[in-house]
This record gives sequence, structure tokens and C-alpha cells, in this order.
Amino acid sequence: MIKGAPTPGLSYNPNEARYWDRSGLGQEFERVFEICHLCRLCFNLCPSFPALFKAVDGHDGDVQKLTPAEVDRVIDTCFQCKICYVKCPYTPDDGHEFQLDFPRLMLRANALRRKERGFDLRSRVLSRPEFLGRMAGKCAGLANWANRNPLLRAGLELALGIHREKILPEFHSETFEDWYRKAPAPPGDASKAVLFVTCSVNYNNPQVGKDAVEVFSKNGISLGCPKQNCCGMPALEAGDIELAKRLARQNVESLHPHVRAGKKVLAIDPTCSYTLRKEYPQLAGTPEARELAAATMDLCEYLFELKKEGKFNRDFRSTPGRIGYHLPCHLKAQNIGYRSRDMMRLIPGTTVTLVEHCSGHDGTWAMKKEFFPLAMLTGKKAFDELASAEADLLASDCPLASIQIDQALGRRPIHPIEVLARAYRPDGFPTPVPEPPS
Repeated sequence: MIKGAPTPGLSYNPNEARYWDRSGLGQEFERVFEICHLCRLCFNLCPSFPALFKAVDGHDGDVQKLTPAEVDRVIDTCFQCKICYVKCPYTPDDGHEFQLDFPRLMLRANALRRKERGFDLRSRVLSRPEFLGRMAGKCAGLANWANRNPLLRAGLELALGIHREKILPEFHSETFEDWYRKAPAPPGDASKAVLFVTCSVNYNNPQVGKDAVEVFSKNGISLGCPKQNCCGMPALEAGDIELAKRLARQNVESLHPHVRAGKKVLAIDPTCSYTLRKEYPQLAGTPEARELAAATMDLCEYLFELKKEGKFNRDFRSTPGRIGYHLPCHLKAQNIGYRSRDMMRLIPGTTVTLVEHCSGHDGTWAMKKEFFPLAMLTGKKAFDELASAEADLLASDCPLASIQIDQALGRRPIHPIEVLARAYRPDGFPTPVPEPPS
């Protein structure tokens, strides 16, 4: 029988003083590591658990004998996919007395470590995707060329520890927000929902946002685009809690009036929807943040609700055929079902092969020199299943997972909302949707 009642050091809330207590963290390390070592249900989910089990086994099962370097390895190889939380039977969401949240314990450990040791340059840079997007967008062509230049990439690896072979996101001189401000108001009811664009769409792939606006207009909804900033997850992963809290509170301040007006907040990137839903209630720590969390949805999750109400527009004009669909971890962790798959299945002539394995990108983890090879190994099951699907088109809701899949297979998946947008167009895909019999 596993014994694991919470210690006085239990805290997953960075606004609590005990969150920052080193001795309390040590108590929780011993408790949680003991539970995980005896349970081992998550042995095959990520490199963090094998690192933990190997280290504890090396000390004859005594977690108190783990060295600081061994603990650091467990922390560093947890890339916050959140899937262990979904699989774990001992979590707060399950109402279990153990109150075990391994990913948040690792976030806490990294935050305290950064508070004690400070931030290196790589952490400061990667935790600020908006800054990178704004700077690179001023000379997007040059930035994209530099990211493909082997000599410059070798220098980047030396200076920042970004692996020289890692494909990096592309930048655009015109962001989605630039386009939205200049475009006419999209047709449809503006009282239903607003769009949380996400950094990856705004700076790296504006077309996804444009397609989201188009698809929702096709379904009678005019998506607003309020002022917003990075969701804060990159800062959380880097251990910069203060930056993450500031970003969260700014978003809550901007988005909450729309929530009070009865609108849903639709996030394009699964990491962002997860952060708004799961992290903001504690991170921002206000009733408004909890209301925003309750009003946040994924794009296809919302469209699926329209479908259930018989209000979804099925006037598709072309079909992609066979789709290999990768389900991102941060979408799976929201427990909303397979809504993107379900919506793409509505396109006539379409079949969808579902792949649920982690891509191994996981925020900025796969970019790091020391973890890039391990990241590619982590994603191998996903790559192999997508390759064997013999699909005409690959799709994933996660922009970074799409880059990782492209890295492995030489094919870049597109967002499911792009699949729907193209299917509404007669020339979106080469194959037209057959006319219904008269």
C-alpha cells in the first residue's frame, strides 16, 4: 500500500509563501518521488520518470539519498506535457487525498531554482516570444534567412544553446493583429466570442488566425480580437513566475470585460487555452481569472457545440481526403475529447487517422542543444504512426508539434481550422466535394 499524505510543504500556488520555502519543497520531493517510484504508472510518458526511477533504484529505493544533480535531471527532463497528470490517479482533480501534481511540483522546483541561481540568457530570451516576434518581424526576411544559415546557427548554438539543426518558427513582417486592424469587421454576430490569437499565430503563422476568422464568419460569428499578450506559459516553463503573473493579469484585465458580456474566449494554440483554463486561476489569483478560465475554449471545441445544436455550416466545397491528425498533449490534457478530429470528419470524403503520442517538442525544450536529440527520440512513436498513416494531409492543433513533425518527416501539418477553411473553398483542395444527388 502506498503511503503519501501531503506534507506541510505542499503548495502549487506561487502566490503562497510556502511555495517558495526550500525545506517544504524538499518534503514534497520525498513524498512525491516515493509515490511515483512505487506506482510507476507513468514510466513511459516522458524522460523525467525514467530518470527518477533509475536514480532511486541506484540508491536502493531510498529517495532521501538522491543527489542534487539527480534531482536536477528529473526537473530538467520534465517538459510540462501534463499527460502524467491526466494519467495519475492521485491528483487534486480526482479528489484524492495525496493531492499529487507532478508537473506543478516540477514548475515549483524550477521557479525556486531560478530564484536562487538566477536566469541565464537563453531562459530570458525563450520566455519572451512576443519580444522575439516584434524584433524579428521588423526584418522578417533577414531573420528567416539567418535561422536557415548553418554558420549563423552554429553561432546561435554557441551563444544561446539553441541546437543548430532545430527548425525554428518563421516570422512575418505583417502580424495577424496588423492584418485584423486593417481588415473590415468580419461578418456575423459579434456578441458570441473573441479570439485569443497566441504568439505563434500572431508572429509566426498569421494565416491560421485569418482562417479562424473566415470559418467562424461562415458560421455566423464575428470574432473580435481584444488587446492581449503572451499567455505566460513560456515564462512559467523558464521559472520566471513574476513575468508569468504579470502577463496573466494583463490578459485577465483585457479579456474579462468580454467574458462578463457573455462571450467565449477562443484560443488557437492548445498551450494557451490550457494556460488560461488551468493556470490562470492560481497564477492571477482573482475571481476574474477564474471566470476567464471557465469561459475559455478551443476553436474546434466551440464549433463542435454548434454542430450539436444543428448550427454548424456544412457547405464544404472541396475535400482533403486522408488526414493524419496529431492530437497535441496540451489539448489532450484539457479532457475535451477529440473535437478537431470530429470536425474534420464532417468534410465529405474525409478519413482521419488519430495519433495521440507526444511530438517531443514541448514548448522550448526541443530547441535546447542538450535536449534536441532526446526530443526527437521522444516523438518517434508519433512520427512513425503519422508516416504509416499514408495520409494526403497532416494536421495538428499545436504549431510547435507541427514543426517537430516537419523536422522528422519533411511534411508540415496544418491546423484543423485551416483544413476547415480550405474545405469551404472550391479550390481549397484538389478534390471537389461531390454534388448531392438531385
